[in-house]
Parts: sequence; structure tokens; C-alpha cells
Amino acid sequence: MILYVLKQNKNPKSASMNKWFAYPDIKETINLDRLAAHMSSHNTPFSKGAIKGMLTDMVSCIKELLLEGKNVKIADLAIFSLGIKNAKGGADSEEDFSISKNIQGVKFRARATGDLIAKNLNLDASLKKASANTNSHSETTGGGGNSGGGNSGGSSEGGPVNP
Repeated sequence: MILYVLKQNKNPKSASMNKWFAYPDIKETINLDRLAAHMSSHNTPFSKGAIKGMLTDMVSCIKELLLEGKNVKIADLAIFSLGIKNAKGGADSEEDFSISKNIQGVKFRARATGDLIAKNLNLDASLKKASANTNSHSETTGGGGNSGGGNSGGSSEGGPVNP
């Protein structure tokens, strides 16, 4: 279940000023240690420590490969790549270009693949508005997937995430 909160756009430069938008209400971030513990509880012969070691090595190897100029694809997760943050304005000519003046840095990118692409997530996701009391929630507004809920209609009170 994805909980959301509504926020009003207060940006005077935006065409959507004063409009309301949904944002995910994230309550916690799971670290590598807790992810390993969670994975080890899923009928695997691997211990939490073995899984954590493999994941730690995977992160290190992905970074190494990215810095060699390669992309890394993990099926049903993402394609990891690096991008370049260019300075505003660019160089007037190829001869005028310099790394120090025209490149601000390198950025990490991840593009979802397989089960995590938006089309597939929309089929599995269900949404619920988070209430002011963080322990209770109201108004189911999405549906589908293994968690059930929602309906097949397109009303504002329920229905699929992507009708």
C-alpha cells in the first residue's frame, strides 16, 4: 500500500500554482542490513550475513563498472548509468570547451526495467491517503495487484492507479 499526502503548489512561476498534487508519504528508508534480513526471511538458504555481503559487493562492483563507462542492467530492477552535469550555457565552440568550465560533475541514473517499469507498477499499486494521524489512513484511491482493494471504475474515490 502506497500512502500519499496532498500538497498545494505555491510556486508563483508555475502554471499549476494553487493546484493540489499527491506525493508519496514515506515513513522509513530500509538500509542494506535490514534489506538483507528481510531477504533472508523469504525461504532462502542464505543467511542475512551472506546476503548482506553479496549486496555490498554488488554495490561496489556496480560503481566500479559505471566508472569504467559501462551501464549495468539488473533485470526487473533497473539499468544503472552515469550522466554528465553540464554547466549552463555550454561552450561557444568545441575549442572553447573545457572540463573545468563546462562540466559541473557526474550524476547517477537508474532507469526501471521489467517488473518495475511504470506500466507494471501501476497494475500492482494501490494508494491510500495518509491521515493527519500517522497511524491511521483513509480513502482508498487505487487498486489492483496482490494487495486487493480499489474498484474497476474511474471515479475520484477509487479505481486503478492508471485507468
